[in-house]
Amino acid sequence: MYPSPQLQLELERRVRARTNHRVRNLAVELIPEAIILHGRANSYYVKQLAQQGIRDVLPKMRLENAIVVDALN
Repeated sequence: MYPSPQLQLELERRVRARTNHRVRNLAVELIPEAIILHGRANSYYVKQLAQQGIRDVLPKMRLENAIVVDALN
């Protein structure tokens, strides 16, 4: 898979919708061999929702969820 700005925007939109905008500083990084999620969430549940938003679109793509869980914010 080659990184596409349109795909990146669509994935970010889906993650925001799936998490109800609860991932701060969200960034979806597309590299040829994987998708990397970045940002901050206040729970592991929100982190999992973000991951599922990507899996809904690209279930077989390698995914690294680098969202940091910070329960204090």
